Amino acid sequence: MASQKNEASGPKPQLSLSDAVAIIVGIVIGAGIFRTPSLVAANTANDTLFLLAWVLGGAVSLIGALCYAELTTAFPHAGGDYHFLRKAYGKRIAFLFAWARMTVIQTGSIALLAFIFGDYFTQLYRLGEYSSVIYAALVVIVLTGINVAGIKLGTGVQKLFTATEIFGALLVIAAGLIFAPPLVESRVAAAPVSSAGSGDFIGLAMVFVLLTFGGWNEAAYISAELKDGRRRMVKVLLISLGIITAIYLLINLAFLRALGHQAMANSDAVGVDLLQQVWGPTGVWLIGIIVAVSALTSVNATIFTGARTNYAMGKDFPVFSALGKWNHNTSGPLNAFIVQGIISLALISLGLFTRSGFETIIDYTAPVFWFFFLLVGISLFVLRKKEPNAPRPFRVPLYPVLPLIFCCTSAYLLYSSLAYTGIGALVGVAVLATGVVVLFIFHLKNRRAPAKQSQPIVVE
Repeated sequence: MASQKNEASGPKPQLSLSDAVAIIVGIVIGAGIFRTPSLVAANTANDTLFLLAWVLGGAVSLIGALCYAELTTAFPHAGGDYHFLRKAYGKRIAFLFAWARMTVIQTGSIALLAFIFGDYFTQLYRLGEYSSVIYAALVVIVLTGINVAGIKLGTGVQKLFTATEIFGALLVIAAGLIFAPPLVESRVAAAPVSSAGSGDFIGLAMVFVLLTFGGWNEAAYISAELKDGRRRMVKVLLISLGIITAIYLLINLAFLRALGHQAMANSDAVGVDLLQQVWGPTGVWLIGIIVAVSALTSVNATIFTGARTNYAMGKDFPVFSALGKWNHNTSGPLNAFIVQGIISLALISLGLFTRSGFETIIDYTAPVFWFFFLLVGISLFVLRKKEPNAPRPFRVPLYPVLPLIFCCTSAYLLYSSLAYTGIGALVGVAVLATGVVVLFIFHLKNRRAPAKQSQPIVVE
């Protein structure tokens, strides 16, 4: 009887403000900041446009965060975006979003980040021919186990990872701004930056910048578990984005000062180039540790929030009902964690993202991600009309201007992610399309099944 009660229990407000900030900062400041600056530099014509791209990334993220602050404080729920989409458009669109997170967005990110850890840690201690695969699988297994063990252990590990990650970022900043000798252009053997950067920077460069800023919206998935969430969620988002934007600008200033724009544009590993220049082989070893810890931080936080969407989908769709069980003892969706871990391990075992390069994961996830991000932005308008009397502790300032900017930005980045990416984008869209097929099959089964009395599952 007790176990049934535990499984039926829903999320309880247990997360402190610092827990929430650690999760958001940990998701956003990942290994990407040590890779995407070179891609942004290659698509911008000069230092001014390069830095402007990062400032715009922070501004766009802040506008989006204000929109999310209204949604999360008005409709707090462990399902996050899934819950907003369900209330605005119904269960079918919400299902497709949950399907996309389970098969494309979240599990794909977990697999890629785990491989980043494996690739870097293999440089420190090799486990044989399949060293990266072994490390990646171990990361998913261990971190999923930690989160299954309970919310206190999961958030405690996240705080430790985030603190270590920020220390590593500060070390890179210090290396570039304090310890690196002044840049001497003659020592930089680099080809001129592509002229395409001046024309296309708003498109392709911003795709890379906002990918690096991506993850702050995961705050929606902890809104039901944040203590005094209706009041504190705005503060969580503003503090998190303030920390993230400041660190990103300082890191990129450090790269520019030490390497220069042209060398960055032609680098495959700007972090390695910077620390190798400053501290030699020791610097290479240090950046390996920093990137590995950054990947661990993002993997752990992504595992934590990703399972919440699967839990919400399980509450709505009987065929996935096993995912909709909440364990009161551990304060988490046990089955959702396990299924998410299995799918991530399947992606790792297939080597889907192992050797295709960093751009492949962008191709695969970006169009699907920006499509649903756009729908969430539109849902703010829909829900103001559908539920005008719902309590809204926070309302987006300058409505409807800021939400329109958020929606237009998401629409443009959806276009950019399709126009500037390759076949990987088509694969991601195809996987999303399989969700339509699954939904259609379930619909047919429900129509053919004999009618019987049952209580509908309602997500509040």
